[in-house]
Amino acid sequence: MSEVVLETKLPGVKFLKKGKVRDLYELNNALLMVATDRLSAFDVVFGQGIPEKGIVLTKISEYWFKQVEDVIPSHIISTSIAGYPELAKFKEQLEGRVMIVKKVQPVMAECIVRGYLSGSGWEEYKKSGSVCGIKLPQGLVESSKLPEPIFTPTTKAEVGVHDENIDFNEVIKLVGEKTAKELREKSIAVYQKAARIAEQKGIIIADTKFEFGLHNGALIIIDECMTPDSSRFWPMETYSPGKGQPSYDKQFVRDYLLSINWNKQPPAPVLPEDIIRKTSLKYLEALKKITA
Repeated sequence: MSEVVLETKLPGVKFLKKGKVRDLYELNNALLMVATDRLSAFDVVFGQGIPEKGIVLTKISEYWFKQVEDVIPSHIISTSIAGYPELAKFKEQLEGRVMIVKKVQPVMAECIVRGYLSGSGWEEYKKSGSVCGIKLPQGLVESSKLPEPIFTPTTKAEVGVHDENIDFNEVIKLVGEKTAKELREKSIAVYQKAARIAEQKGIIIADTKFEFGLHNGALIIIDECMTPDSSRFWPMETYSPGKGQPSYDKQFVRDYLLSINWNKQPPAPVLPEDIIRKTSLKYLEALKKITA
């Protein structure tokens, strides 16, 4: 496996921000997003990385942005540093990890769409019979397919702060009714198109998280798109409601962390090499299956 990239250093290129996974730089009228191999789980960033994770995130995002561009445009300008001479000397650091993107005004809500009942949605349903204020049918079990996909937004928290589930009225307060309705409509439409494509490849997209921004007043999709970091991918061949499912995503790491009763607070525990290796293989398998 390739060497892990935990951070980037690009002297002479204006550094803007270090996210949970991506490093952000300014490039004239555009932004340079570099996907590192950093791992975050339960909103805590780990000291160890997952080999090739950043490359997988970039390639899968690029694939999905193209697939759904008839539903909503994305922020991508290029995934190549060609034409940007100031980046040429950093080719080794950047190869396969970059998205050069439009500058946008981010929308301050994370847009989650759930097609199946899992994770925090399942926990909330068990207590209240609803998720983010949306009443669901009685008698659903863990991993049940929902009658139709639901829009379950969260707050957009800073690094180290947990996102909080909010209902649709809270989104209206954050961004206004017109934008809130468009966020819901586009999120569900993108999810439905991607879910149909993924099913043809033997993958269930159980849920996923989108981020949006405003570019020249119009809503576009930004950040990443239906990656193993932002989605739950389940193999169709082993799907069996009533329990958690095997997955091609970060849930594998989360399950390990839950098994050791970590309190989900910094500092992050040290991950065994075996967990790191298996996680990397799951990400690479997701890339192979989705983009085949």
